[in-house]
Amino acid sequence: MPVVCAFVPSYKVEIARLGHPQFRERPLIVADRLERGHAVDVDAEAFALGARVGMTLVQASACAREAVVAVDDPARDAAVWATVLDALDLASPLVEDAGHGLAFLEMRGIEGDAEHWLASVRETLAGCDQPRALPFRLALATSKFVARAAACVADATIVRRGEEAAFVAPLPLHALDLNRDLVERLHLFGVKTLGELAALPYGPFVRRFGSEAAGWHAHARGIDETPLVPHPRAIAIDRSMYGEGTAEREDQLLFALRSLVARVADDVAYAGKRCGFLRLTLECEDGERLDLPTPLAQPSAQSTTMFDLLRARLEGVVLHAPVAGLRLGAERLEEGGTELSLFAGGDPDPEIVAIALARLEAALGPHSALRARIVPGNRYETRFVYEPFNAATLPRRSAVACAEPAPLQETGTLAYRILAPREIEVHLARGRPVRVAERAVLDAAGPWRVDEWWWAEALDEGGMPYACDAYDVLLGDGALWRIVAERGRWYLRGIYD
Repeated sequence: MPVVCAFVPSYKVEIARLGHPQFRERPLIVADRLERGHAVDVDAEAFALGARVGMTLVQASACAREAVVAVDDPARDAAVWATVLDALDLASPLVEDAGHGLAFLEMRGIEGDAEHWLASVRETLAGCDQPRALPFRLALATSKFVARAAACVADATIVRRGEEAAFVAPLPLHALDLNRDLVERLHLFGVKTLGELAALPYGPFVRRFGSEAAGWHAHARGIDETPLVPHPRAIAIDRSMYGEGTAEREDQLLFALRSLVARVADDVAYAGKRCGFLRLTLECEDGERLDLPTPLAQPSAQSTTMFDLLRARLEGVVLHAPVAGLRLGAERLEEGGTELSLFAGGDPDPEIVAIALARLEAALGPHSALRARIVPGNRYETRFVYEPFNAATLPRRSAVACAEPAPLQETGTLAYRILAPREIEVHLARGRPVRVAERAVLDAAGPWRVDEWWWAEALDEGGMPYACDAYDVLLGDGALWRIVAERGRWYLRGIYD
């Protein structure tokens, strides 16, 4: 089976350089974030200086002091790689996505020889703007492992049938993607190349290192029977209505939308899929264009579900001219069938929740429905984040667990509401708050100190470390506040409701 490997060394580094050509002049480290981040990719120069993937940014920068740092952009990484896969589809109908920067193409049945196949793949990549800017290495062999090893060695390498074992024999053990501890163990046995590993007796080697060692031994002999798994192709389902008059009233627009939704739902069902996302576009006579992206709570092919959700999404939309055209696209297609839960009697209806959320966003604006999620953090104000809430993430309850509900008890619970910091005036007596914003303090609890001096010293960070003292104060009017003292100033940080 002839396989072409398309490989981009240090893919994230090359993506960072696409938008910043000045990064090509110095070694580059790509980190997940600047503050307390880790290196997710390094180029060859930074690697030679000692920087490694997985190091903290402080460690990697200390090893490669001449290197510059760029922040990874996962969305851009995925978008560029999707463009690459689309381009490779023109060279072969079978393309495996092995991760960002690595793809395999099966060339069986395609006219031409090895040199012609490599040239056609390179020509295909050169025909697109973004893939053309990436430094691809292409190689051809009879299996995926050998093709990838050949691409790592040099560009345009061809390993013909029968030459696999001889080609991989001088390669170091890192070609097998083994962890560092395992490589060091093998070095103790005097095994430093794939050829030396292949010379080890198969049985004792597998017994000592486990079942995974069977695959390592086969790869060291140039054998890889792993089949190529083609990446799924995106199915585009899109319908539009133009040139059929205009909709000046709401009932006219909804009538046209119902017909359009029925067509899209029929296309989705005919493909044996379920739709998880709708994208509605309205075009008006005056040129105004309005896009309404709408996620579904559960993937569905039912036109009534789609129409009800889109109708709720349209509530509150104000147009200044009649609608002259509609376009509706179905995205995030999944395999057909409906997921059912055996114990879903007490679960909330996700479709009803989705319609309610759509009406909220129509009235209050996009991303107005949020929910809090607890995250690790040393400061209490950083121990949560707000994220978009949608019906697809509704928790499911079990009827079994709810069969014998516990008796309800009348309890009262205070809800703590975090506010944006607001400076206030606080009077102290013997170091304790006695008056806050001209209100008498009846009782006070605290202080609770947060001091990051140790962390700042350990990480060798500049500037003054963060430090604060927090109090809960009960005021004369019954209000319960969380106040914080920071560097001689007082701030209101939260209220208990």
